Amino acid sequence: MKKFILTLLVLVLAMTSCAFGASEFDEVWLVTADTTAKGAAGQVFVQLVQEKVKAANAGLVIDYFPNGELGGDADLLRQAQKGYIAIMLCQTAPVVSFIPEMAVFDLPMVFARYDGDNIDEVLNGDSEFHRQMSAAYEKAGLHLLGFMQNATYRLTTANKNLQTLSDYRGLQIRTMENANHMTFWTAIGAEPTPLAWSELYISLQNGTVNAQENAADTCVGAHFEEVQKYLACTNHILYCNQICMNDKLYKALSPEHRAVLDTAVREALQEMRPKLEEIDSSNKAILAKGGMTIINYPNSFFGDVLAMQGVRDLYRRIDSATNGLGSALEKSLEDVAAKKAPAPAAE
Repeated sequence: MKKFILTLLVLVLAMTSCAFGASEFDEVWLVTADTTAKGAAGQVFVQLVQEKVKAANAGLVIDYFPNGELGGDADLLRQAQKGYIAIMLCQTAPVVSFIPEMAVFDLPMVFARYDGDNIDEVLNGDSEFHRQMSAAYEKAGLHLLGFMQNATYRLTTANKNLQTLSDYRGLQIRTMENANHMTFWTAIGAEPTPLAWSELYISLQNGTVNAQENAADTCVGAHFEEVQKYLACTNHILYCNQICMNDKLYKALSPEHRAVLDTAVREALQEMRPKLEEIDSSNKAILAKGGMTIINYPNSFFGDVLAMQGVRDLYRRIDSATNGLGSALEKSLEDVAAKKAPAPAAE
């Protein structure tokens, strides 16, 4: 009953903000929600946006409900689409059901050879990819505010020394129940096995599966260093959050309020980037201190994976399912990297 009453209150606030705006009231309140845990990077980010909007003193208020208080990711996305809440943040995977083009983030290792600056310019800058993705959000009734990342990734832990691509053959690895992810692991010779999260630790301990994939902070939180010997930096999926807003509510904001919100998000994204790198590095250090051997790969390893027929077939399938957005992402990444590459030395 408490949650039901709170949801009704949020609906009233959202409708009030949309219907009356700053011309009738001194403040416009934007109900914002996510499912991130206390102290997680996503929560720190939204709080930064909240503080920056408040500091602008322009009559705009971020009314923040973290930690799933208003529902799960799918619930929040539906509420944002309908305008019951204004803004929501989540990782990219849940958004695919609402915006099919978001499946481009399932392209394995597409970001692995690029640094955080290059990726940021493509995802948040003036790139063809950003323009097409923004249009996909609008088609779904949402406005893309930005992507939070800094070239940190989902990694692979195992009890097998995964030094070469051939070492992945026959690897029994627990994955998310995502068809694209499972196709990737199968393509490189592994044996993907969906498994409930609650069963994973004991399954790694008793050898039911001998590998799993997750971001470094998740591995630390689950104490996988106790049951896994190696941390392989496969960098197969970008660890990325998106933040979006109901499109009608965004367009209903005054130009001043839109500018305040856009600036707050942009500045918070930049401030979070070194924090994300620090979180990733510190958690890798914890895993290493716990006894895990960290394996880093040269760019040639990622090139070999991307050249495999099964992986290329997956790329073509995702590109077709996203109306060519996969190709736009690859080209945007290549163009930015080429633009920033040092000029060849004169002879």
